[in-house]
Amino acid sequence: MAPTKAPEDAPEHCPGTESEQAGKSSACDGCPNQQVCSTAPKGPDPDLPLIYDRMGTVKHKILVLSGKGGVGKSSFTTQLAFALSHDEETQVGVMDIDICGPSIPKMFGLDGEQIHSSNSGWSPVYVTDNLGVMSIGFILQEADDAIIWRGPKKNGLIKQFLKDVDWGDLDYLVVDTPPGTSDEHLSVVQYLKESGITGAILITTPQEVALQDVRKEIDFCRKVKIPIIGVVENMAGFVCPSCKGESVIFAPTTGGARKMAQDTNVRFLGSIPLDPRIGKSCDQGLSFLEEYPDSPATKAYQDIISEIRKVLPQ
Repeated sequence: MAPTKAPEDAPEHCPGTESEQAGKSSACDGCPNQQVCSTAPKGPDPDLPLIYDRMGTVKHKILVLSGKGGVGKSSFTTQLAFALSHDEETQVGVMDIDICGPSIPKMFGLDGEQIHSSNSGWSPVYVTDNLGVMSIGFILQEADDAIIWRGPKKNGLIKQFLKDVDWGDLDYLVVDTPPGTSDEHLSVVQYLKESGITGAILITTPQEVALQDVRKEIDFCRKVKIPIIGVVENMAGFVCPSCKGESVIFAPTTGGARKMAQDTNVRFLGSIPLDPRIGKSCDQGLSFLEEYPDSPATKAYQDIISEIRKVLPQ
């Protein structure tokens, strides 16, 4: 068998991430990647050509990542998709691979919707004619059912979302991920390796406790060779809906996301202030940008999305 790729921090005799012995060999003992390697899918995978064919009609594949939970990653994914789909000629898909905490259906107002199948595969659930969504939330019998799955089962569902969903021709496929750098992230990177990932958008809040985890996310992207589109600083101050005054809630004690982006040589896309109506819009499944066009947060979203469009290859 030909040698397979090994992480940069792997031990000397690493069998490679795609080997059947990945995470199981004696050489893996003590390696920081041992657990994720042992549960990640191993190649050669007969489904990869099917994924490649399905993804061939998707122009841009964008991962939304965050090292820390609760920084507003899913709300950013939602508002980004709403904004991109505002142009009726632009086709947008959202794939929710936060298997254990699927909040995307609620944020798009799709509670209670179910997946339908046809000869061409699973059909996304559509918010509008040009905005489709796929999530495990559409499969659950009850919205409050816990998903208690180990890595291989999560990997299997992500593979189904990529190879069995009839996404059609898309300009953008935005992938909402769980926090961290674990099974779901490794799986989507491996499955999309051949078709290519356009890049990742990293979401953080200003305080150091969030930034320290985003630095790990940056390291992850570089190790698996995902281009980083840029960093977004969310909840950067509180905007009063009445007087439009802004107060600092999460103090940027180490300089915030802008300083971190400079230190790590990553593009800083912008800061979004905390407007309580963002949470209200997400709970109601509405586009915050359309509901509250005069909010400073809307202006911040629009500027960031404009920067993202500039960065993406045409």
